[in-house]
Amino acid sequence: MASQSEQLTAAEISRLAGVTRATVSNWRRRHPDFPQPTGGTEASPSYDRQQIEAWLDARGRLPARSSSDELRARLRGRPPGEIEAVALFTAHLAGLDARERAATAKLTDGELTALLAEALASTGSGATGDAKTPSAGDAKTPATGRAKTPATSGATVSATLLRAAAQVAHQEGPLAAFDVLDEHTEAPIGVRGTHPTPDALADLMAALVTTGHARVRSVLDPACGGGRLLAAVAAALEPGADVRGQEYRPVTAAQARARLAEAAPRASVDVRTGDSLRDDAFPGLHVDAVVCNPPYGDRDWGHDELAFDTRWAYGVPPRSEPELAWVQHALAHLAEGGQAVLLLPPATASRPSGRRIRAELIRQGALCGVIALPAGLAVPHHIGLHLWILRAPDAGRPGRDLVLLMDASAGEGRAADAGKLHETITGTWRAFTETAAEFAEIPGTARALPAIDLLDELVDLSPGRHVRIAPVITPDAALRDVARLIERLEADVAALAAATEIGPLASAGEASRTWRTATVADLTRGGALAVHKGTRAATTDPMSAGHADRPVLRARDLIGGTRAGGDARGLHLADPIVVEAGDVLITQIVGPHGVAARVADEEDAGCLLGNGVFLLRPDPARLDPWFLAGFVSAPDNVSQATTGSSTQQLVASRLRVPLLPIGEQTAYGRAFRKVDELRSTARNAANHADEAADLIATTLSSGALLPPGIELP
Repeated sequence: MASQSEQLTAAEISRLAGVTRATVSNWRRRHPDFPQPTGGTEASPSYDRQQIEAWLDARGRLPARSSSDELRARLRGRPPGEIEAVALFTAHLAGLDARERAATAKLTDGELTALLAEALASTGSGATGDAKTPSAGDAKTPATGRAKTPATSGATVSATLLRAAAQVAHQEGPLAAFDVLDEHTEAPIGVRGTHPTPDALADLMAALVTTGHARVRSVLDPACGGGRLLAAVAAALEPGADVRGQEYRPVTAAQARARLAEAAPRASVDVRTGDSLRDDAFPGLHVDAVVCNPPYGDRDWGHDELAFDTRWAYGVPPRSEPELAWVQHALAHLAEGGQAVLLLPPATASRPSGRRIRAELIRQGALCGVIALPAGLAVPHHIGLHLWILRAPDAGRPGRDLVLLMDASAGEGRAADAGKLHETITGTWRAFTETAAEFAEIPGTARALPAIDLLDELVDLSPGRHVRIAPVITPDAALRDVARLIERLEADVAALAAATEIGPLASAGEASRTWRTATVADLTRGGALAVHKGTRAATTDPMSAGHADRPVLRARDLIGGTRAGGDARGLHLADPIVVEAGDVLITQIVGPHGVAARVADEEDAGCLLGNGVFLLRPDPARLDPWFLAGFVSAPDNVSQATTGSSTQQLVASRLRVPLLPIGEQTAYGRAFRKVDELRSTARNAANHADEAADLIATTLSSGALLPPGIELP
């Protein structure tokens, strides 16, 4: 029987081959030569890696093995303490430049071990010599289960494992190594209600916390996780800004350090390990901005130990209200005029146990706004979360300010709507901060309420409770609006019917067609393709005059199917890339429905390539753009070219493209273009149908319109 390190589960085979689990099950049933299980159980068998790789290779299904794949294989079965030590080693590599990381990958075994000892010593773990790592028993405190700084006793980290991590850091970057390490950490994502902040939500929170503030020079995230939210804020700050974070898992804290080193190389970064509520790493620190996506529903947050803590200026949080403990922790760290934005579950706004603290936050003028988000934007996906915007209270005017309540919960938090949602929320918040007293109510969406109006016996801050007021509709205007929307919807339906004419399609026969493929990296080396990635630069040099007025094509524009909406003014892009017609654009982040991709047309041409977007520029004599776009965005192709666990990112160089004559490419390209038109037309029709249905339902229920068969005397 093969050893554990040589075994693969069905899930691992699907990831290795870039296919679904169902495909692997189908292979087992249909192919008699598929390798037999060598371990596991009858319900969950495992297979010999060498046999599986040989079987896949014989059928052209074995992708080139990346350095990440090698590290992932070597981490299997490693104890938690050893993984933590490798994470700290990787964090040390993140502080090196590209040339130094390349040299590290070539060090001898002894030199790698010495470098690990140096990395651990710099964190205060005191490891020396054989680079011992913590045992599983050392990884958590017995009473609370929270991680603490690694000890230095336990298994020895092998130089082979260190070399694998160094290779990933060199070839794919330190964050790619952390993505692999995060898959193998002892505490999985979701423990204690902790979840990563999606990029779109992190960008939104960063925009809110920096709007209405004269100048943000310092920021703190007391539950920073892998640093995604903190990095979004740090990237928007001036060079030299003070960026602080705290995270209770050492591996994740090390990941945050690496992410911030990349996102804000000229900032002063300090990320520490520990439990912020029980053991605040920054006592007495006051910053201009606090952002936080705290763990939710954690009853073991330290209620008994912290009953007399001085941070509870608005009341001692009940055991069932950990979120209100985080709210007060954030306020305790705000400097005069500072702002905080927290992502909280909706129950925080209405639970009876928290009403006294909510009332005190309003009385003292600490609460500026509550914004309800659509479900599906972040974990847990089944509920719509809230954003709370707070500020350091002004002692001279307690309780006299207006509070913005905004209900942006309509819809399902689809990725395609992220850009529009960002603009709607930030625009409303900006209007409120500029002229709060004159803020014009947005019927059914946003109201600015006096604090006294919220101080009833419930102190329910749920935005929907206060803003969902039926609009005044005149019958004649309602009839005209409904007729206009129905006419537009009829045109959409006709366009949708035309868009379905993709065929005639033909069956490939008894078995699906197969072909030889090449990776994007191979095509790039052969000159058939050029690949660019939109990134922000470390420099603060202004954009050149020829680029400053160009719009920027962002990931959210690609996801939403809209035109470039970013502003290049004040933005620093590394080697700005100008989009040309025929370029294939594809998002870097892989969402629940894969990636968004399209071929740039004349309207896209001339804009700048923004952060989070890959640009594939084919040689039109060798590659058809729509053929390329269709295959590189295919789900199975994206799956095998994806890294990361909590947040999945596309590695464009690993995508595979069939090697077909240009004539066949053109035929496939025409079909893929029709598919794109179908998808776009269906999206427009669905949006217009929702709008028409909502208006008809509202006008009927309000009495403005009458249904067929009813006539008034």
